[in-house]
Amino acid sequence: METEGPSAVSVRKASLTPKAIIFQKFGKEARYTVDEVNVDQNGCPGLAIPQKGPCLYRCILQLPDFSVVSETCKKKKDAEQSAAEKAIGKLGIETSMDNPSAEEAFSKLIGCVKYLFSDEFLSSLHPLSGHFRAALQRGGDLYSSVPASIMAVCDSKLSNLCKLINPEAELNNILIISYIMRAAARLSESVVTFEGQLSIWRKNPYPPNIIESLVIQQSNSPNSICVGAIYIPCSLEKAIQSVTLDVSSTGYYLDVIARKLGLTDGNKVLVSRTLGKASSEMRLYFAAPKSFFLDLASDLPNVKEVAHFEGLLNPRASYFYGQEIYGDAILASIGYTWRSQDLFHEDITLQSYYRMLINLMPSGVYKLSREAILTAELPLAFTAKTNWRGSFPREILSIFCRQHWLSEPVYSTVSMPFEASSESSRLHQKLVVPESAEREKECIKGGGNATSGQEPVRCEVKLFSKCQDLILECSPKELHKKLSDSIQNASLKVLSWLNAYLKDPDMSLEKLNYSAGALDIRFSPENFFKKFALCRSSHNVHHSESQGGRFLKSNSINMLDAIPEHGVCCLSIGGPDFGVCPSNGSLLFISYSVSLVIEAENMKELLESKEEFEFEIGTGAVISCVEAVITQMSVGQSACFNTQLPPQELILAAADDTARTRSLLSSKACCLEYSISLLRMTEPPEERMEQALFSPPLSKQRVEYAVQHIKESCATTLVDFGCGSGSLLDSLLDYPTALEKIVGVDISLKSLSRAAKILHSKLNSKLDTVIPRTGITSAVLYDGSITVFDSRLRGFDIGTCLEVIEHMEEDDASLFGNIVLSSFRPRILIVSTPNYEYNVVLHKSSLTSQEDDPDDKTQSQSFKFRNHDHKFEWTREQFNRWASELAARHGYSVEFSGVGGSADTEPGFASQIAIFRIGSETKEDTRNDEEVTHHYGVIWEWDSSNCSRSAF
Repeated sequence: METEGPSAVSVRKASLTPKAIIFQKFGKEARYTVDEVNVDQNGCPGLAIPQKGPCLYRCILQLPDFSVVSETCKKKKDAEQSAAEKAIGKLGIETSMDNPSAEEAFSKLIGCVKYLFSDEFLSSLHPLSGHFRAALQRGGDLYSSVPASIMAVCDSKLSNLCKLINPEAELNNILIISYIMRAAARLSESVVTFEGQLSIWRKNPYPPNIIESLVIQQSNSPNSICVGAIYIPCSLEKAIQSVTLDVSSTGYYLDVIARKLGLTDGNKVLVSRTLGKASSEMRLYFAAPKSFFLDLASDLPNVKEVAHFEGLLNPRASYFYGQEIYGDAILASIGYTWRSQDLFHEDITLQSYYRMLINLMPSGVYKLSREAILTAELPLAFTAKTNWRGSFPREILSIFCRQHWLSEPVYSTVSMPFEASSESSRLHQKLVVPESAEREKECIKGGGNATSGQEPVRCEVKLFSKCQDLILECSPKELHKKLSDSIQNASLKVLSWLNAYLKDPDMSLEKLNYSAGALDIRFSPENFFKKFALCRSSHNVHHSESQGGRFLKSNSINMLDAIPEHGVCCLSIGGPDFGVCPSNGSLLFISYSVSLVIEAENMKELLESKEEFEFEIGTGAVISCVEAVITQMSVGQSACFNTQLPPQELILAAADDTARTRSLLSSKACCLEYSISLLRMTEPPEERMEQALFSPPLSKQRVEYAVQHIKESCATTLVDFGCGSGSLLDSLLDYPTALEKIVGVDISLKSLSRAAKILHSKLNSKLDTVIPRTGITSAVLYDGSITVFDSRLRGFDIGTCLEVIEHMEEDDASLFGNIVLSSFRPRILIVSTPNYEYNVVLHKSSLTSQEDDPDDKTQSQSFKFRNHDHKFEWTREQFNRWASELAARHGYSVEFSGVGGSADTEPGFASQIAIFRIGSETKEDTRNDEEVTHHYGVIWEWDSSNCSRSAF
C-alpha cells in the first residue's frame, strides 16, 4: 500500500465545534448553565385547554468579561453549542480561520506526543496511559516501548490532528502512524525511534517514586486473566476458532496477541478502531507490514509512506473492518478505558462473532433488536409508530453507517402548502411535490425538526462516505402528515435497498438500478462499489460456508401438507378453528420455538424460542414461511412445520453451543422445525384497514361526500356533531362554499385541541387567500355531549355526524337522533356509520351473526367490529329502520346512500349514509328563544375581524 501527495478526493476538513473553540480560548473559565424552559405549546391563541409541551432548554454561558444566552433548543448539548456560537460571534472570532494549517497541526501533534511521554500523563486515567504503564512491564529491548499503532487508535486528538494534516488519514491508519512517528522524530531530546520500527521509547527513565507506585499498584492486580477471543484465519479453508488470551499481571496484552498471531512482540501488531458499540474495546488485531519505509525528512503534507503487506487478503476480517486486512487476525475485547486504570476485558464467543457478522446487515440489526434471529425480518413498510416493534429504521440506518464507516445520514425535509396538497387529493393521485410547490427545505442532522402547522411533508436522505463522497440519496415521492413518519419511511427505503444488495452483491448493475428506482433511490456506482467492494468477497465466503450444511432432500419429507412457494413442508395445524384468520395490519401475539432437526438421528437442538412475540402482519416483519403459515391459523391454534436452512451465520448466531451446532451442520442432513401458537390478535385500526382497500381512503371519501352536499345546499351555517380532530372542518377551508359560520362539538379535549390548532393555522396564516374564497367569518369549537341540547346550535342550515354514533351505546344513538331532529333541528342532517355487512370484505373472514347471544363473551368484539371502540355496527336494514323512524317522528324526509362499494352490489356500501331534510310543511319551533340553554363549553373561537379570541 502506498500513499503519496495531497488528497485527490473531495474531502471536508475536520472542524472544531463552537464549544471546543471556546474551550481553546478560555478553558475552565467558561461556565455553562442549562435550564429547562417552559414554553406555551398551544400553538393556537384562544385555546382554552392547557397543553404540556416537550422539554426545551436554554443555556447561559458565563465568560470572564460577559455572558450570553442561547436560543431555545430541544437538547441540552445543542443549547450549549448555541451559547458558544453566540459568544464566538460577540468575540468576533472567525471560525473559518480556526482550523489550523497542516504545518500548525503538525506542530500541535509534536506537542501532544511530547506530553504523552511526560511524568504527568503516566498517572492519568487516559486510556492510552494504561499502555504506557504496561510498557514498563515489558522486558529486554521492549522495555518502555509503546507501539505507535496503539497511539493512533487510542488518542482521538492525535488522529484528528493527523486528519487536519492530510484528510486521507481518515481512512488510512498507516498514515496516522506515519505522522506520529514523524512527530516523535522531532523530539530527540525526550523520545527515541528506530528506522523501520513502529514504536517509540522514552529516552530518560521515569523517576523512582513513579516506578514504585506502579509496583504497588501492580501487586494489587490479579496474577493473570484469561480472555476469550476469536481467531480469524486469512485462509478460507480454515474455520473461525475460539482462542484464549492468557495475560499475566506483569505482561502486556498486546504481546500475548502478537504471539497468537505468530509474531515476536506487540510492536508488530496493527490495531483497528473499535467495532460495535462506541463504549466497547472490541478491536481487530493483525500483523503490521514487514517492510515499512518512512521519509522523515519530507515536507508536509507530501509524506511518502510505503508499506508492503505480505500474505493473503483476509476477506472475513476485512469485511468487519471495512478496510483491507492481510494475514490472520484476532478479534478481542480488551484494553484500557477512561473509567479505570485496570485492564478492561470481555470474552468474545463464536456466537457473539456471528451476531456481529449479521449486525453488519440492516436486517441483522433488526433481528437482533427483536431478539428473534430466525423469525424476525426487516419489515417492508413503516405503517405506524405504534405498530412498529424493535429498533426504528432511522436508528438502524445510523447503526449501519457507523458499522460501515460512513458519515451519519443527512436528512432534509420538504413541506407542501395546503393548496397544493388539497388539489392533489382531489385528483386522487399519489402526492408528488413539484419543485414550484416546495416551501420549506431544511437540513436535519441527528435530529428531526418539526414542520410548521399540519402541512404534509416528505423527507430526503443522503449517505456520504467519511471523505464526503455522495454514496446515495433517496427522495421518496410520498407525503406524510408527520415528519417522524416521513423520516422513518425514507430510512426504511434505503435500508431495504442496501439489504437486498448485501444479500446478493453479485446482482447486475441493471438489476441494482431497477431496484433503486423502485425505491426512489439514486446512487453513484463508482462511490458505492468502492465503498462496498469488500462485501462481495465476504458474501462469497459466507455463502460457501452456508453450502457446507447438508439439507434434507425434498423427496425425503412429506410435501402433501406444504406451502412450496414459501419453503414450508410437513405442515400441521391443530386446535379449534373459529374462522377468524389474521388480516393485514393486525397485531399478532405468538409463542414459538425453532429447532435444528437432524433426521438421521431423530434428534432436535433448540435454537430459539419466545413465550410472546408481537408483530404486525402484512408488513414482512417475520420471515415469509412463518407469515404464510400464520395467515392460515386462527387464535388458539398451534402449527408445526419444517423448512430448509437459512444462511448458516443466522443459525450460528442463534445457537447457544455454536461449536456443536456448526459441527452438526457440516456433517448431518438438517432442517429447521418451527412450532407456533397464535395467542391473540388485535385487529388493525379502522382507518388503516379502510386505507388498505380503498383509494382514496374511505375516511376521505366520506368527507368529500359531505363537502359536495354542503356545496350543493348553499348552507351558510354548519355544525359538525362529533367533530373529532376537525377533518371535515379542515377540508371545508379548501373548497369554495357559501358557509359563513362553522361549529364543531366533541367530548374529547385532546381531539378538540388538535382541531383548534389545525383551524387556527389555516385560517390565520392565509387570511388573504382562504377567507375571500370560502367566505367563512366565524368558527367555534365546543366541549360537550351531542346527546345534550345547547340552544346556541339551534336552527343551523346543515348538520353532519360522520362515523360517530357507533361509538355510543345504541340507546344513546337513538337519543341523539331524537334530540338533533327535535331540538337542534338543522335544515339538513348527514349521518354516516359503518355497514356491518361489509366487514366480511374488510376482515377477510366469515361474518359473525348479529343474532349471537349478546352475553356470550367467548368471542372478542375486536373481531366482530371494525374498531375496538365501536359499541355496535348496524346492517343496512337496521340503519334504514333507525333513520326512517326518526324522520317520520320529527317531520323529516330521509334518503340513503354511501361510499365505498355500490348500492347495487352485495354487500352494499362500506360506509352507509342517511341524509335527513326538514319537511316543507313542518311547523316552526315554538320554543321561546329567550330561554337560553348553554350546556357546552367554548374551547376555541375565531372570527375574521378579531382573528382569535380567548374562550375565557
